[in-house]
Amino acid sequence: MRARELMWIAVLCAVAGLSACKTAPPPDRQSQLVAKGQDLFFNETFGGNGRTCGTCHPAENNFTIDPAFIATLPKDNPLFVAEFNPALKENFENPALMREFGLIQENLDGFDDLKNKFVMRGVPHTLGLRTSVQSPGGPRTGWSGDGAPGDGSLRSFATGAVIQHFTKTLNRVPGVDFRLPTEEELDALEAFQLSLGRQQDLALPLPLKGTVPKRGQEIFLDNKLGKCNICHVNAGATANFPGRGPLGNANFNTGVEDLPDQPARLTGKRVPRDDGFRTPGDGTFNVPPLVEAADSGPFFHNNAIETIEGAVAFYDGESFNKSPAGQALAKADPEGAGIELDGTQIVAIAAFLRVINVLENIRQSVVLLETSLAVSSSAERRRLLERAVHETDDSIRVLSGGGLHADAVAHLQEARRLADKAVRSVFFGRKYTEKAIRDQKRARAFLVD
Repeated sequence: MRARELMWIAVLCAVAGLSACKTAPPPDRQSQLVAKGQDLFFNETFGGNGRTCGTCHPAENNFTIDPAFIATLPKDNPLFVAEFNPALKENFENPALMREFGLIQENLDGFDDLKNKFVMRGVPHTLGLRTSVQSPGGPRTGWSGDGAPGDGSLRSFATGAVIQHFTKTLNRVPGVDFRLPTEEELDALEAFQLSLGRQQDLALPLPLKGTVPKRGQEIFLDNKLGKCNICHVNAGATANFPGRGPLGNANFNTGVEDLPDQPARLTGKRVPRDDGFRTPGDGTFNVPPLVEAADSGPFFHNNAIETIEGAVAFYDGESFNKSPAGQALAKADPEGAGIELDGTQIVAIAAFLRVINVLENIRQSVVLLETSLAVSSSAERRRLLERAVHETDDSIRVLSGGGLHADAVAHLQEARRLADKAVRSVFFGRKYTEKAIRDQKRARAFLVD
């Protein structure tokens, strides 16, 4: 190598602070397992139709999909395989419902009658899984709690996903239409998924600053008014039902299937009633975490409601209050009341959920930005920064959508601008990233003490 080239490399190392110029310590075993799982999650097709786990759980869209995100995908994206693979044209997906409502066809009761035995479900995000899948009765995966074959565990969830969604034909023959994940791959996929998002639940109440979100938190925690904290302890996915004690992640029949005018059914397309847990089902669905809810709609297992305000309002409605879960809440109430909320109370609870969602987005954004400062790979740095930009976009959208915390939104917009500049900068990326971190923290200070 010529002397001039060597000098130029030295200058780059000094100015840009690239950690590649230093000797990094070897990664530990768990970090290696998570990294392997990440690669499998986003890149491994398991010899199938081209789909990966990331096809339906993209990182840039909170590990879920919705109609707005689907509309941005190219026509040859593996998500649309039923549209260009003749072997999967019938009884594999309903492309019209997938594109309009983000619904995926699932054969939870077996593959022996594909034409008649199926349900249409949204894609659950995979954030905060470490706190949200365990129960005394065993793991609760998917929307109904039985989303994995065999032992029902998160580790087995990948096996079920490959069989259901990755197949080349509807015969679903292992070794022909796909290959099943190995034991080592299942370990890695589980480790990666458990690493995503929060690693512990919140400790409510939080010292919130906004008047409306603060009132929303009070209603949320009031077991005589909002009663939200009974089934979503600390806005998580564990229940503590009166008279039954801590239940972990539990299943309830909340009457979502009884909602009138469900969007997918208004189309006239065949959308069978979802029977929920077990085969055949008992009509129950497991509790999802709420911290990540506001930016990962539509809501419920069938994407029946679009907004977080609408999702809160559901629990004030007839379908819930006449459901087994609603009746059980009323029976546990000293006055025999279900959930009775007025319009402003619904908005307040939704505002609280919006704020805790943004607090988590800010936490993740700061972690992504700080991690980007320490990595040696320019491609990995760019990936982390782009993820931070997406998280910040979500924060801005969630607060603005509720008319909340304009000052925080202004700092988030500046943080987003700086992170985007860091993505495109060779020499000043570190400076922009550090400034973006400061603005994220300033935004947080407007939300909570």
